[in-house]
Amino acid sequence: MRFATPLIPATLVRRYKRFLADIVLDDGREVTAHCPNSGAMLGLKAPGSRIWVEPNDDPKKKLKYGWRLVELEGDHMAGIDTSVPNRVVGEALRARSVAELAGYGGVRAEVKYGENSRVDFLLTEEGLPDAYVEVKNVHLRREGDLAEFPDCVTTRGAKHLRELTEMVAQGHRAVMLYLVQRTDCARLAMAADLDPAYAEGLLAARAAGVEVLCLSTRITTEGVWADAPLPLASG
Repeated sequence: MRFATPLIPATLVRRYKRFLADIVLDDGREVTAHCPNSGAMLGLKAPGSRIWVEPNDDPKKKLKYGWRLVELEGDHMAGIDTSVPNRVVGEALRARSVAELAGYGGVRAEVKYGENSRVDFLLTEEGLPDAYVEVKNVHLRREGDLAEFPDCVTTRGAKHLRELTEMVAQGHRAVMLYLVQRTDCARLAMAADLDPAYAEGLLAARAAGVEVLCLSTRITTEGVWADAPLPLASG
């Protein structure tokens, strides 16, 4: 997934009110940017962080910059836009580059299912069971090379686990796909201390037949792409 407009660097002053961030551009101007992330953003919102934003000239948008990336130690990057994972995974599914799902040619997004929900992707192929795929954005890292999900309590995420479990009960495939939107992680675990109910819900869903996939990403100032699979850490 390539960014529509070339990104420009900036320095983060503060992130506040969930969707706003005050930033200083390299020319010295201080402006307010849109922060497309309602989560806790633990470890990604420190004042003084070097970030990358996407400018726009859309007259309908009050804010003329959207925060997209934050630089990490060791020349690594993290994507903070929670709308990006669905676009990245959608491209990968249509290119049949996710090995476990490469047999499916039909890829539909935002299909109604479950309890007044829409599944991120419904995959279809003659001779194969339909596959319901939910995508989750991962960008929490607290130690080593371990990515964790979620970074705060997610009742919506727990609901998705129940709905995927019901799809399995109906004879379909159901997949929870985690996209790690940072480049300094090599495995994934559930942050059970932050949301024990979600961690327990995932264990129950897996026991019921819900599949779990995790993909790393390649991130540059030009775009974000799905990369190699990552293992789910035990426990």
